[in-house]
Amino acid sequence: MNIGEILQKLLGESGYAMFFQNGGWQNAVMIVISCVLLYLGIKKKFEPLLLVGIAFGCLLVNVSLFFVKDPGTGELKSTVDALYHSDLWAKFLDPNNTEYYHSYGAILKEGGFLDILYIGVKAGLYPSLIFMGVGAMTDFGPLIARPSSLILGAAAQFGVFSAFFGANFLGFTGAQAASIGITGGADGPTAIFLTTKLAPELLGAIAVAAYSYMALIPMIQPPLMKLLTTKKERSVVMTQARDVSKTEKIIFPILVTIFCVLLLPSTAPLIGCLMLGNLWRECGVTERLSDTVQNALMNIITVFLGISVGATMAGDQFLKPQTLYIMGLGLLAFGFSTVGGLLAAKIMYKVTGGKINPLIGSAGVSAVPMAARVSQIEGQKANPKNFLLMHAMGPNVAGVIGSAIAAGFLLKVFGA
Repeated sequence: MNIGEILQKLLGESGYAMFFQNGGWQNAVMIVISCVLLYLGIKKKFEPLLLVGIAFGCLLVNVSLFFVKDPGTGELKSTVDALYHSDLWAKFLDPNNTEYYHSYGAILKEGGFLDILYIGVKAGLYPSLIFMGVGAMTDFGPLIARPSSLILGAAAQFGVFSAFFGANFLGFTGAQAASIGITGGADGPTAIFLTTKLAPELLGAIAVAAYSYMALIPMIQPPLMKLLTTKKERSVVMTQARDVSKTEKIIFPILVTIFCVLLLPSTAPLIGCLMLGNLWRECGVTERLSDTVQNALMNIITVFLGISVGATMAGDQFLKPQTLYIMGLGLLAFGFSTVGGLLAAKIMYKVTGGKINPLIGSAGVSAVPMAARVSQIEGQKANPKNFLLMHAMGPNVAGVIGSAIAAGFLLKVFGA
């Protein structure tokens, strides 16, 4: 083979030759989208710790597909050279294919780099470990001091079920609608956990929707907060909640684990890890473990989670009309969750004779601590003497627990 033939073969089998062949244009579009997501993560700082990894995982899977071509038909297909094999995961979910059905061994044997990382997503490992880190970084004191915050966390799940019914109306299956609805909780790990169990084919779109709207909280929530509350309500200065003892902080995660897991066993991975992480934080004898979970382990899992979720965003899977529906329903869900929390807080404002600032209701979504910070910022705009951050952390933490319970309920109803 001479040099000309070698160059011709190299060019003919390169990704450049397949941009607009056999669906290659879809992958080209996804490369552009991944670059936009990288810009948003790096330049605009939209959830950069996860969005940069998701965007680069998307870039990798769509670039690698260009180098996979069936020599007989000329069509793109997965081979051992690919980083991610969607066909392997299709067999993994197919009960008629006994050789591959729920076989991680087959994935390890035939899969690529991203397939192996994705096992942690599919098995629910990464979201659960993320929850463990969140628990270790979170002070449950504000929630214990004001248990009524649980009402606000529950009310902020309104968007989950409104989006669920909206997705059903648009023709999504029950399992798919449940996965779309959970984005209303503004909790990325929970959305990923539930979607991998119920509708893995939608994971890429749902993950991008969940983390995009989490990052856009400072833009989405303030208009709703001003629309639904008066200047007088936003100006309310809340009194300091009672001090919470060390004993209470130790007992709380134990009791929550017992109650929630016995009520909904499917919540065990998320609630159990969240409360274990918090127990390590509060018990006073496991500082090293708490520090490891908060920092080293959290960073490692964030790397794996971002890249492997991005791998599900292959062009032929992502560029569908349903992706636009998911993005729209995700925004609707998040908006309704914010409204649900605000309206519940307005009721509490009336019941308590004006002692509760309704702004803390918007923190009932589980984006910790960003939603609580937005409540603080908007409260200070209305009254410079307002300090709502710790008061808003109660509903914020309640929202984390509420979204995990909502996910467990949906998994119980729609899971296999």
